[in-house]
Parts: sequence; C-alpha cells; structure tokens
Amino acid sequence: MWPSLPLGEKLRTVLGQPRKVRRLVSSPRSRVWRAELSGRPVVVKQLVDSPGADERFAREAAALALAARPGRPGPPVVPALLGTDPARRLLVLERLEDRTPGPGWQRDYATALAGLHASAPADLDDLAGTPPGTDLPAWTGPTERDLGCFIALARILDVPAPPGARAEAEALVDRLSATPVRHALLHGDPCPGNDLHTADGVRFVDFEQSALGPGAVELAYLRVGFPTCWCATTQPAADLAEAEAAYRTAWRAATGTAAPGAAELADACAGWLIRGDALVPKAERGTADHLARLHHGDWTWGNATARRRILHRLRVVAELADADTALPVFGRFCGTLAARARTTWPTAGPLGTERT
Repeated sequence: MWPSLPLGEKLRTVLGQPRKVRRLVSSPRSRVWRAELSGRPVVVKQLVDSPGADERFAREAAALALAARPGRPGPPVVPALLGTDPARRLLVLERLEDRTPGPGWQRDYATALAGLHASAPADLDDLAGTPPGTDLPAWTGPTERDLGCFIALARILDVPAPPGARAEAEALVDRLSATPVRHALLHGDPCPGNDLHTADGVRFVDFEQSALGPGAVELAYLRVGFPTCWCATTQPAADLAEAEAAYRTAWRAATGTAAPGAAELADACAGWLIRGDALVPKAERGTADHLARLHHGDWTWGNATARRRILHRLRVVAELADADTALPVFGRFCGTLAARARTTWPTAGPLGTERT
C-alpha cells in the first residue's frame, strides 16, 4: 500500500494512477511527494492550510506557467508543470535528477537566472496561453522606514550619516520602487537548494514568492550573500565576475537588450543592505526593527549570524557604490560604518565561501 497522495480523480484520469509514492522532507508550509504517474517520475507538491497559502499557490503556478510559456527564449529553467488542482493547492511537476554542483556552479546558476528573468515578455500584455502570469504581483523594494532604521543603527554605532548620504539613499528607495524598463520574472528566493543542477542545466523550483520586477535585485544575490536565505556565503572574486558576465550574456541573448550594469547592481545591493527583514527567516519578517536588534545582541540564522551578514553587505556596498554610480557618498558612509561595526563587533567574522 503506497502512502496517501491527495491526487484528485481528474488528475488521475489525465496523468495516471500513482505508484512508488514516497513522502519527502519539506518546509512546514507544504507537503511534497515523489511518485510515478503512468511510469513518469513526478514530484507532487501541496501547499497546506496556512495564512497566505492561496496566494503562494497562485504565485507558484503562475511563475511556472510563465517560465515555460510557448515561444520563450532559451533552454528550460523550470521543471515542466504537468498539472494543477487549485482546490487542493496541488501541483504536479516533472521530477529532475539533481547533481551536486561542482566548481564554477555560480556561472551555471547565473546563466539560468538570466533565462528565468527573461521569461517575462517585454510587453506584459503578451501572455497568450498563460493567463496565470497576470496573477504575479509586482516586487516590493525597501521603504523609507527601512532607511530610517538603517540610519538610526548608524547613529547608535556613532557614525552619523554625512551630508548627502541620506538624500542619495532616499533617491535609491524611489528608484527601486519605480516600474522597471523591462520586467523580469523574479523567483523571490533564488537560494542554494532552490536551484537544481541537472545534466541539462540549472532549473529553479519553489516559486511561492515569485513576482515581476527588476532583475538586478536577484543578480545581486551572489554578491550580497543570498539575503533571503538561511545559507549566506561570499563568492570568490573570479567566480563572481564570471557569473555576472554570464548573466549579462544570457540576458542579452534572450532579450536583445542590455542587462543591469554596475550602477543597477550597486542599487540592488544597497537595497538589500537597508532591509532589516533580510536578516531573519520569512516567518519573522515584519515583526520588529531587526536592525535595532543588532545593537543589543546577535543571533544565528542558518549558517551565519545577523552581524556577519550585515557586515558583509556593508563591505559590498562600500566597494560597489563609487563615483560611477548614484551612491558615492552613501558608499563611503557604508565603508566608515563597516569599519566601526567591525571594531564594535569583533566576533563578527567574514562569511564562508563553501556552498551549503
């Protein structure tokens, strides 16, 4: 007797009766099984009853449909969506064989990320055959409140913002909240583990937080240390440069337009820096001023502490936000703040480099 699989009669008729069913480990927000339907290996995912479950299901179904829409450029970047049951919040997906990423995995990741981002058509009205794509919300960036909390942390550390720094950061918040010239299909959480490294390239899974927005905010993940992820790492400079070049090449090949440049990348990294919610797991976001908490103590999320995470981001922004960007004063401010934080928090060492 195989374990119970909540596959409705309609999907059983279309896809076949399940065999070789096995429950897999998953997040508390979902149940996941592997099985065979008519001899085809599949993964079945069901979002359980919880706040926001209907929205997360709609996002995931919409993103998978959009990423596999007819005529999208490039190789597949998601598993095939074989069927859905909205009433049960259930998705049936092609099962892929994931391999351990080897050296240079960052290049393959970035190439696939560009392909995913480019899956959103230049004209969002051009969604023939994929009406679920219209369900995707717009990405939301940092707010004025986030910036105020960041400036307050700097004052607590006795590093007042120099003239011009706050004005640059306020303009940054406006830029990140503006409608991008071309929307990208954003994964929402493109972390290690949500990228499957198959023999045919990287495919992304788990699109419950997907949205439409500027691709730079996810291109920044490699540089800024995966801000929505339990595993925060820093990348070797050579691998990082190769990955970002691969992203830009793949984006241009897919869209015929220029990919985000250094200025956009500096904006994206600075945006993640000032978001206190990017220091805690999803369940804790929106519950407190997490930047203020840093002054009173440190905490561990996954493989890194909050102070290690923000110190890394400060150094990244200080390096990127130079005279060729719109954040030169803010960049110097971050460099000063990083030096002070390193002295104040002597145990906050650098992030590790090993993918976990």
